[in-house]
Amino acid sequence: MDVRIEVDDGPMPGGSERLRRQVGFMLEADRLKHVLRRTILTDRSRRENSAEHSWHIALAALVMGEHATGADLDFARAVRMMLIHDLVEIDAGDTYCYDDAGRLDQAERELAAADRIFGLLPQDQAAGLRGLWDEFEARKTPEARFAHALDRFQAFMQNYAAEGEVWRRHGIRRQQVLERMRPVAEGAPLLWDYIRTLVEDAVAKGYLAE
Repeated sequence: MDVRIEVDDGPMPGGSERLRRQVGFMLEADRLKHVLRRTILTDRSRRENSAEHSWHIALAALVMGEHATGADLDFARAVRMMLIHDLVEIDAGDTYCYDDAGRLDQAERELAAADRIFGLLPQDQAAGLRGLWDEFEARKTPEARFAHALDRFQAFMQNYAAEGEVWRRHGIRRQQVLERMRPVAEGAPLLWDYIRTLVEDAVAKGYLAE
């Protein structure tokens, strides 16, 4: 059920329009908890939601930062990207990474969502977070490449830990996964080496098709 909670014109400390917009944004962000991904939890009990995914990769940045490419990487900036990168899915939905048809208009849907959702904030904060989202999408800075690496690594590890249930359900093949994971090499080379090892193991165990 799509329910949006609007912050009305009722009492606000100091009559603060800035606070009103910040509260409205946070209430809107709560809706990300209802966006379901194809990835399932490692115990295979249910599908993961996008808010859980964002938290999980931000936590991974704190734990695996030593594997990032670039000695001067701003980890706080990377974590901020990870926490906001999927907010656009509130409007655009989660597009399965192996759904070629769904990806045709993904960029258009997500750009429109970014305009609306970040636009709920006060102008300075809207510009700041939208800039981070654009940086993540462009994948040109060390922080964005590291954020992308963990974004893809997290989903891969969950699929592997769940014995490839989602991969098997959709007939996903080795080469599809390798192509999807290739950007990990730019942001965290050691994780890319680990992924390649586990892909071969997944094929041997029947989690992935040859």
